Amino acid sequence: MSNTINRINELKKEKNAVILAHYYCPEDTQGIADHIGDSFYLAKIAKETDADIIVFAGVRFMGESAKILNPDKKVLMPDMSADCPMAHMASVERIAEVRNEHPGIAVVCYINSTAELKCASDVCVTSSNAKKIVKALPNNDIYFIPDQNLGRHVAMAIPEKRFIFNEGHCPIHHGFTEDELIRLKRLHPNAKVLAHPESRDCILKHSDYIGSTAGIIDYVSGSDVNEFIIFTEEGINYALKKAAPDKHFYYPSVGCACADMKLNTPEAILNVLESEQNEVLLDSKTMKNALEPLEKMLELGK
Repeated sequence: MSNTINRINELKKEKNAVILAHYYCPEDTQGIADHIGDSFYLAKIAKETDADIIVFAGVRFMGESAKILNPDKKVLMPDMSADCPMAHMASVERIAEVRNEHPGIAVVCYINSTAELKCASDVCVTSSNAKKIVKALPNNDIYFIPDQNLGRHVAMAIPEKRFIFNEGHCPIHHGFTEDELIRLKRLHPNAKVLAHPESRDCILKHSDYIGSTAGIIDYVSGSDVNEFIIFTEEGINYALKKAAPDKHFYYPSVGCACADMKLNTPEAILNVLESEQNEVLLDSKTMKNALEPLEKMLELGK
């Protein structure tokens, strides 16, 4: 492993490359990344970087977003098969139908979506900024895509607006069960329950804190509590242990790992740095149309 890391560092200097890694990537990958974060933080870093090459250790929509924000930079994915099922769980045809049925509606697109869906949307959001951005929109009617769970969580906080929900979901977060939460709470009665808003209401209603991956880490860092039950992808454990090495974290016993995120290994990163293959390529029209909702997100999310 040390040879792999040394070679990665050499190539980063030679090629002016930067490695961005999502919290759900393998621990070894997070350990060699220049920046680790959730989708909102990494989108901002991608926009601000002066690197010539961005290696995005994440899933396809993240690489696309980085390319859209940096059309003149080379964006490489460690593994092109790493994808997010939820990113495909909406359609431009349904967006057009909803716009026709509800004139003046705003299409709010979770960043966990394809470039095609972003092109058909008014603004992108992340779990970190969704409430703030939706609240700031002048529109009273909102079509939230593709994640129904995050959409319903946002709607609860903004009752003055009317929401239409798409039926998409994250297979990991949607799979968490109330029975498992109750089991963990019985085992660890003093632990706080922290959940990502991509989880279903049967999880969120029991949670002491609901927030993005970055928000969960911040909550743990600022809490006097020493035990936490975590309802999000298990890759967050690397950042949690780094932020609070003396605290204890408990996860659902099954269904807690995203197989796509785990494809982003150090070996895969080294391979694309050497070969410069797996480049994210989008046509200019797609990049132009998808850029508008992303830039609006960055502006409203400040």
